[in-house]
Amino acid sequence: MTTSTRTRFLVLHALRVKGLAPDPVLQALTGLPADEVAAEVAALVDDGLAVRREGRLAGTMPTPAGRAAHPELLAADVAGSAEALSVAYEAFLPVNGEFKRVCSAWQLRPSGEPNDHADAGYDAEVVESLAEVNAKVTGLLDALTASAGRFGTYPVRLAGALERVRAGETAAFARPMADSYHDIWMELHQDLLLSAGRERSAADEG
Repeated sequence: MTTSTRTRFLVLHALRVKGLAPDPVLQALTGLPADEVAAEVAALVDDGLAVRREGRLAGTMPTPAGRAAHPELLAADVAGSAEALSVAYEAFLPVNGEFKRVCSAWQLRPSGEPNDHADAGYDAEVVESLAEVNAKVTGLLDALTASAGRFGTYPVRLAGALERVRAGETAAFARPMADSYHDIWMELHQDLLLSAGRERSAADEG
């Protein structure tokens, strides 16, 4: 890919992964500088491949034409990493199941009552379980990044969210649309599905 084509792919792919994304999320997903993201978003809008949405849920989303243009760009990007993506996806599934169980423990106490985060000891145990999951997913992503370099943004972002949780920011664990660990994990899951050419199945539900 040329530099301009790759920039287009990265931004359009991020929109396919996220659906609707403000520019800071696109920057995090693509690893591109803010000015490059803004310029490419404007170009995608001009070309009819994306549309800007204003209001409470502001951001950019792909148009039907953008969704139609994405598979060809994705195929070119993953041409040399199909086997690595398949291996990473299969390795991800059991770790995804662990992550779902950790999320449940964060949200509900063993008694079934909502976790109000008043018990620092309990929360610390759950956070350490999250750290164990993070170590596993980082290992498989490090291996994948050797073949598909764009996945290298995920370990950095996940580690950052984990540190925010450890610092006491409870929203950084699973709050939607807060660049939480859960938000980033869902982006990773969707990216793996798209990139490996897989359909979501019961195995993806953990």
